[in-house]
Amino acid sequence: MKKTHYLDDLEVGQKFGSGRYLLDEDAIKRFAAEYDPQPFHLDHDAAKDTLFKGLAASGWHTAALTMRLFVESEFRPAGGFIGAGIEGLQWHQPVRPGDELSIEAEILEVRPSKSKPEQGIVKVRTTTYNQRHEPVQTFVANMVVKRNLP
Repeated sequence: MKKTHYLDDLEVGQKFGSGRYLLDEDAIKRFAAEYDPQPFHLDHDAAKDTLFKGLAASGWHTAALTMRLFVESEFRPAGGFIGAGIEGLQWHQPVRPGDELSIEAEILEVRPSKSKPEQGIVKVRTTTYNQRHEPVQTFVANMVVKRNLP
């Protein structure tokens, strides 16, 4: 069983890794058909003549997979993955069929709440990498995390 991380357990600079997720063409097309039905996410031939120069996963698909990897990662915030906002979501390069994604989460800030002493806010930068360890997405999340008070 993985350790639960209370606010008081966390320090600036701590890093947490994840497992890997292999993304295939069918998954890219299924997600796109339902949530982002643009030609460069659905059809190889149509995608060749776009900015992507080939089939690419939706950025929102990458974000959803990042969330899955985050939840399954070494980081286990007490109370669950409760977001209080996201800063600076960036997609650095396309995610392609056959890419294997992983994440690294780094604690940037830990601060107890002044109005709710049982919790606090943790600022976490999450970077999603492909199999070549090239960043494909980054964002900073503010998360509500329980404190371990007596």
